[in-house]
Amino acid sequence: MRILYITPYVPSRIRTRPYHLIRELVRQGHLITLLTAAASDMEAQDAEELRGWGVQVEVFLVPRARSLGNCLLALPTQEPLQAVYAYHPAMERRLAERARSGEFDLVHIEHLRAARLVRVVRGIPTVYDSVDCISLLFEQTLQRTPRWTSRLLAVLDLARTRRYEAHLLARSDRVVVTSRRDKGALEALARRYLPPSARPAPITVVTNGVDLEHFCPREGHRDGRMVVFTGKMSYHANVAGALYFAREVLPLIWAQDPEVQFWVVGKDPPEAVRRLARDPRIVVTGTVDDMRPYLARAAVAVCPIPYAVGIQNKVLEAMAMGTPVVCTRAAAEGLEARPEEDLLVADRTAEFAHHVLRVLEDPALAERLAAAGRQYVETHHDWEAIAGQLVAVYCS
Repeated sequence: MRILYITPYVPSRIRTRPYHLIRELVRQGHLITLLTAAASDMEAQDAEELRGWGVQVEVFLVPRARSLGNCLLALPTQEPLQAVYAYHPAMERRLAERARSGEFDLVHIEHLRAARLVRVVRGIPTVYDSVDCISLLFEQTLQRTPRWTSRLLAVLDLARTRRYEAHLLARSDRVVVTSRRDKGALEALARRYLPPSARPAPITVVTNGVDLEHFCPREGHRDGRMVVFTGKMSYHANVAGALYFAREVLPLIWAQDPEVQFWVVGKDPPEAVRRLARDPRIVVTGTVDDMRPYLARAAVAVCPIPYAVGIQNKVLEAMAMGTPVVCTRAAAEGLEARPEEDLLVADRTAEFAHHVLRVLEDPALAERLAAAGRQYVETHHDWEAIAGQLVAVYCS
């Protein structure tokens, strides 16, 4: 199959979904041409790895100044800021040209930030990979985030994002998302905002996977007092999770075991998160080259985020590494994982602290969760099988 693949960011190990889907599609013999936006020359360099796989890649630079300009121009319109953030008119023209050429079987467009480009695609099947329901994320952000800037953006964009996401369902032939929760949210938007005459595209859940060779259990000593939280720490839900765990959960844990250390591992932590390291038992690393050594060393991986959409890759990666996971219900909701079997789930502060202490104090429980977590991701989140699900959508 000849696929014209569109993304608003260059696929990489950080942009894990398109990176692994494209790699598996190539392995299965499909021919991929990628049109992608890049925020910087450094990000654009990530495309070289894809070219090494045989992918034809065209990169369009959309630096931050252009993104901000796009957003300012969109403010008085009905278009969401997310929909214009990564927009480049040359990329749109090139997509229209390539889609008209007759050389492709279908167009695959990923994420709301690239979805605007679907308007120029004519006469060729289109699959829109929504990934998550952004309206659902904004709704939760308004209710739960501690950051006023994130709330402001959600206020500005929520109403128009709801309408926009609904109408995208009528502009595409097929839609895929990462979880049933997001599928339900998009279907609700279609019922609310589309006219009776509109026919929304069928929505299929194509979940996220984890690189089972890259993230795998390691031999070696685990620090029995190390609790780790990984992820991009500039993301508002991660900020909320780190602050909640440090301010509310950790004091309860320290009351029972004052030697427990909390490691916050990930790029661009804001000042509020960096200040947590004033306590010597909290380590905030900032950017690291590789998450795996931290996951391999930790006794417990936590995901204390109070709200979420889609699939939490940080949870999959920890489970793949054989690190026991304690998370909120929001973090686990997109998964088929079984609480108390594959991971531990808690929403109440005291319960979260209790679960962490259970793993730290019970080696048999930790060993059982480690093995079950690894087995779960092998069964449900293998990229090869997930790419096969995507191909089935293409064939439909």
